[in-house]
Amino acid sequence: MSDRKIQISLPSIGEEEWLACKDPLMSGWVTQGPKVALFEKAFAERHGVKHAIAVTSCTTALHLALVGLGIKAGDEVIVPAFTWVATANVVLYCGATPVLVDVDPKTFNIDIEQARARVTEKTRAVIAVHLFGRCADVDALREALPHNVAIVEDAACAAGAELAEGRCAGGLGDVAAFSFHPRKSITTGEGGMVTTNDSVLAERMLQARNHGASISEEQRHAGPRPYLLPEFNLLGFNYRMTDIQGAIGVVQLGKLDELLTEREHWAAWYSEQLADIDCIRTPAPSPSGRHGWQAYVLYIDLDKSPVARNELMSALEELGVSTRPGTHAVHMLGYYKNEYHYQDEDFPNARDCNNQTMAIPLHNRMQADDYQFVVQCIRRIICG
Repeated sequence: MSDRKIQISLPSIGEEEWLACKDPLMSGWVTQGPKVALFEKAFAERHGVKHAIAVTSCTTALHLALVGLGIKAGDEVIVPAFTWVATANVVLYCGATPVLVDVDPKTFNIDIEQARARVTEKTRAVIAVHLFGRCADVDALREALPHNVAIVEDAACAAGAELAEGRCAGGLGDVAAFSFHPRKSITTGEGGMVTTNDSVLAERMLQARNHGASISEEQRHAGPRPYLLPEFNLLGFNYRMTDIQGAIGVVQLGKLDELLTEREHWAAWYSEQLADIDCIRTPAPSPSGRHGWQAYVLYIDLDKSPVARNELMSALEELGVSTRPGTHAVHMLGYYKNEYHYQDEDFPNARDCNNQTMAIPLHNRMQADDYQFVVQCIRRIICG
């Protein structure tokens, strides 16, 4: 085992984020409050949307989006089969049925023709995942779907990403959900954001985020009668972000473009350095817009590789290079396999991505020699 260790991801946080926590801690307003409101306003402006609503995670953001759309028992929601399990789970939280479709193995995003083919009279929404930071082609998906089927962007990996210049993730579909988990380009520890241009939908989600309250805690405390509780006319949840997280988020958002530019540079460098290895397919570049580069994910051709994907990951771990599978195929996970009787071959592209993708380190705390070491280790194992 090597003494050197290059982590798959590390958050780029430091003194500025630490100092930002002082205001909410000293003021005593540590739950959702003015710092969250400031983060929401800045996030909406950066992503070109009317409304941004901060929540506890991307999972709760997705759930809130579906609740806001009125998804319920008897409805169907189309979900790509190669994605983090939460994308499908939130459909079940609403009592609806997730309908899986395969993915394009070159982009890792939803197969639009398969999505079109699986639409029924029960289909209420399609969740388009911008996997690893590359925007799904929401325009083509919109053309393929009936007008009454909503598009939900799972933009967990896509803060700052663009489908085309000036058209950011978060405003491409009807509603979108972002993640601020530490493996994302910007982080609040845990946390998420819902974005939309639909003011009616935004109001429903705002209320549902806060137990279904008719007004927020800030509005109540600032009003003439703060001692009176609000009305609760719909079933809601406690999905509120803390002001400590909001303060961190404001600082992180201010660094987003700088962080993405650095990731873009090293992603391009990786692709150049690994281009001549026959058994490795590097990520396909976005035809336009901006890739979010939450992760740099290789596809290992097992017919050409001298080692299996898991053997390669194990060997890299021994050399001090952390890796992960890109993500998992939902239909191959125990719950979905048992509940819906899926076979691995039902979604062959998702199955192969499950078995053949490998994320290698890409984050803003790496140095040039770290990237060089990663490539050297891959070449040492595969090329000898």
